[in-house]
Amino acid sequence: MGAAHFSMLTNLSSLQRYFSTGQKKLQDIIDFMDQRNLEKAALRGEPSYVWRAGQDRRLEMIARAAQHRIHGQVLENGCGVGMYVEKLTGLGSRVTGLEFDFERAGEARRHSNEIVNAAGESLPFPASTFDLILSHEVIEHVADDFQAVREMVRVLKPRGRIMLFCPNRGYPFETHGIYWRGKYHFGNKLFVNYLPRTWRDRLAPHVRVYSRRDLEKLFKGLPVHFVERTVIFGAYDNIIARFGALGRFLRSILQFLEKTPLRTLGLSHFWVVERNS
Repeated sequence: MGAAHFSMLTNLSSLQRYFSTGQKKLQDIIDFMDQRNLEKAALRGEPSYVWRAGQDRRLEMIARAAQHRIHGQVLENGCGVGMYVEKLTGLGSRVTGLEFDFERAGEARRHSNEIVNAAGESLPFPASTFDLILSHEVIEHVADDFQAVREMVRVLKPRGRIMLFCPNRGYPFETHGIYWRGKYHFGNKLFVNYLPRTWRDRLAPHVRVYSRRDLEKLFKGLPVHFVERTVIFGAYDNIIARFGALGRFLRSILQFLEKTPLRTLGLSHFWVVERNS
């Protein structure tokens, strides 16, 4: 049982309001809390709690593409518990973290005092505030991704850049789980993203997935141009932890495919978008 679950279970009287009889067994309450937290992860994504090779690789990509902007005013739009806020600060960025979920924003404040609890569709900042904006696997979860993108462009300085990571529809697995018969099922689900959009969205109504054309539509008509548009595979840290050298070999093969047309099967889009001067 995780620490968050344990802290909530220590006060059973407050939890009994979730149950009509008030006489449920402890295991029933544990099962309920597990399902509630799984559904929260489904709706809002699961942030990085442990920093590993995959996050290191993405941080290097961000720093390379940001160039001198990494030392300016930076917004992490959807900062989770603040892992990237901490790492970007260590690179010399002046970082503001924005997080919609109140509990996660509170956790992020352990890494930084510059954490704002607000929605990405209505950023509480003046226009032309930031040199760099990181949106890391976030726009697929917001209520209105068109408005969220427009808000990022609004608060970006001229010549500022957005670093955007989001799920690729070409990836063979839906990594956010699915809903089946009214219940959320966590884990990677094979070929869900290859279904017709209507069917796919019935199974995964809680999260979007993007093709290249989908992303182009989000930025259509905005004063930006694209510096870099690619698709990347993951670092597969969990597989490496379990299988060692075999896992590292798999990672090297898949990341090699990023240099080939087969990158269209990758895990995530990585786009670098610059606001026009």
